[in-house]
Amino acid sequence: MDIVIRAAHPTEYETLGEITAQAYLQDDLLTFGESDWYLGELRDVANRAAVADVLVATDRDRILGGVTFVTAGTHMAERAGPTEAEIRMLAVDRAARGRGAGEALVRACVDRARAAEDCTGIVLSTQPTMRAAHRIYERLGFVRVPERDWNPIPEAGDFVLLTYQLTF
Repeated sequence: MDIVIRAAHPTEYETLGEITAQAYLQDDLLTFGESDWYLGELRDVANRAAVADVLVATDRDRILGGVTFVTAGTHMAERAGPTEAEIRMLAVDRAARGRGAGEALVRACVDRARAAEDCTGIVLSTQPTMRAAHRIYERLGFVRVPERDWNPIPEAGDFVLLTYQLTF
């Protein structure tokens, strides 16, 4: 498999949005399932692409997954400090997992962050159950920063997102 990481084309937004939504649904990552408000955000790739870099992993013409690379100061930045970038909505089609697409997408984000002027690091939020993703992050040098963990859904009670950080 030859994985290519590149910017998503507008004609691919719908496909990538559905891959992302299905990844979250199939992995039971949405607190309110099919009725979760975040499902609409996951599907709305055009909105993300208007303010951030949306990347896709492809094998030939098949989209395997995608990620949103966010710089500080945009409304998409949830955890990034003023000199940090952020990884959001990383998702790989279930049928394409285990082939390196997720890691390639994370590496591409790290490369973009390193190349950005005045960027000192990159952060991301992840759910405790996303252990395969945690292994990728740790393999690439990310470390847990528990003091930056947070709850984006206060009405969900004890729902907490873990924060990982890579400092340059």
